[in-house]
Amino acid sequence: MKKKWKRYGNGWLLVAPLMIGCLVFYAVPFLMVLWYSFRSSAGRSGVFVGFANYLEMMENEMFRLACWNTFRFLLAGLPLILLVSYLIALLLKKQAQKHMLLKSVLLFPYIMPIVGTVLLTELLFDEVGVVNRILLLMGVPIEKWLESSWAFWIVVGLYLWKNAGYSVVLLLAGLMTIPEDQYAAASLDGAGGFRQFLYITTPQMWHSVYFALLFSLINAFKCFREIFLIGGKHPNTEVYMLQHFMNNNFENLNYNKLSVASVLLFLAVTIVISASYDWVQRKEAYKS
Repeated sequence: MKKKWKRYGNGWLLVAPLMIGCLVFYAVPFLMVLWYSFRSSAGRSGVFVGFANYLEMMENEMFRLACWNTFRFLLAGLPLILLVSYLIALLLKKQAQKHMLLKSVLLFPYIMPIVGTVLLTELLFDEVGVVNRILLLMGVPIEKWLESSWAFWIVVGLYLWKNAGYSVVLLLAGLMTIPEDQYAAASLDGAGGFRQFLYITTPQMWHSVYFALLFSLINAFKCFREIFLIGGKHPNTEVYMLQHFMNNNFENLNYNKLSVASVLLFLAVTIVISASYDWVQRKEAYKS
């Protein structure tokens, strides 16, 4: 026992503050949320009601609308950001190897403050914004972009613009690990660019694509402030997502609904991440 403590004790002491912080600020609050989701109210007067809150939530029209819009947002945003990021990474591979400043430029939208990003979006798409002024000059009727069905695609575009740069950097890092000798050998054997991409680049990029997908998925669920600042200021069912539903219930002190929505969101994210990880592992097993 003493030998083990001498070997691992210092390491455990170093990570202990972080582990205690995670326990206090993450594990305990989650367990409390899970407990509240099975009670009639969050206070001491609440009683255990089992899955009644979950069944009631499934019949809540606003919750179903929020889930549907969130699913649409993920379905539109994730493939789009991966496709755009991959294409940009392939185009910039040679330049990124020579000019490291290019990576900093790609990360600029990601590090830009949220409020500045939203203000820029409103400056473009407000009723008296830049886009409508251009349309007026062209003789085209103006549109209330942030209060119409276009608001959904504006939010998707905002998510893409803000997060694509980081995904490009992740994919560029993966592309740079592929030896150039493999491409040279394939060229000597008569393989064109498409075959090189299909049989050399793609098989060695699964891990990078997975991390880019994971990062994009987490950021999509964290895309609360952008959606709330746009959708909250311009009420629109097109951008009413789980973030709005949870915030509204928090403001109205409906902690049970908030807890149920949080638990379901956690389960959904866990299932998607586990499924994507299993998919990558299967690809690796098949390749080996």
